[in-house]
Amino acid sequence: MVSIKSIEQAVEALPPSDLAEFRRWFAEFDAAAWDKEIEQDAAAGKLDSLAAEALADYRAGSAKEL
Repeated sequence: MVSIKSIEQAVEALPPSDLAEFRRWFAEFDAAAWDKEIEQDAAAGKLDSLAAEALADYRAGSAKEL
């Protein structure tokens, strides 16, 4: 198994163009992982109380437009 330290060292050794490509790839990878986690949390009902609170605030007129 690859260690975090060896990954850090490999990233530090990348030439600038490869580092830029890695950053782009990692940003996409991280966003996809975040989206998946949010979708799983929503499907499991973990966000229901937050949604209910937001709707209650909106209905009570205490929400602000962004």
